[in-house]
Amino acid sequence: MKIWTSEHVFNHSWETVVQAAWRKYPNPMNPAVLGTDVIDRKVVDGVLHTHRLVTSEWGLPGWARSIVGPSGVCYASENSEVDPKTREMKLQTRNLSFGSLVAVDEKLTYQPCPNDSSKTLLKQEAIVTVHGVPLSNYLENMLTNNISCNASKGRQAIEWVITKIETEMTDLKNSAVKNKDEIITQTRKSIDDFRSSTRKTLDEMLFT
Repeated sequence: MKIWTSEHVFNHSWETVVQAAWRKYPNPMNPAVLGTDVIDRKVVDGVLHTHRLVTSEWGLPGWARSIVGPSGVCYASENSEVDPKTREMKLQTRNLSFGSLVAVDEKLTYQPCPNDSSKTLLKQEAIVTVHGVPLSNYLENMLTNNISCNASKGRQAIEWVITKIETEMTDLKNSAVKNKDEIITQTRKSIDDFRSSTRKTLDEMLFT
């Protein structure tokens, strides 16, 4: 069994990071994650509970696939809780594929940074267990290294999504301003046209 842990601080509010986490996939940093499907979602006592199926590619070398199985596509079950009152988001993921040979349990927690509530602290933990196959220790190290690499890509993906959201908001704001200006211009033109028409009508009534 191998245990991997990590902590990272985002220079963004908890609300911003959580919003980005929901829009994390697909992204160019984690092409191995092929998609996510919501299995169940409900709100209990103000806490959002979501169960998703995550489809990905583990990218195991040929010799490893010959041990655990040939399938390149893997599935995992993800359960999450988002509590807006305590400002905490928790995710727990466990693989469904290769479950009889490999167990990968991951936990992620997003919460305001204790030292600066305007920032967000991400805590990650993964427990990898391989049993019943040759070179189990080697496989555990390899999977743990993959998790560490993917975690780094995941943090980059969060930043990428945040930038994307900010760009969308800027474009929306600019579009709203443009539409407002167009409405004001058109309204003024209509008023001027009405005044001109009214003046012309009065002139015709007075001088004909």
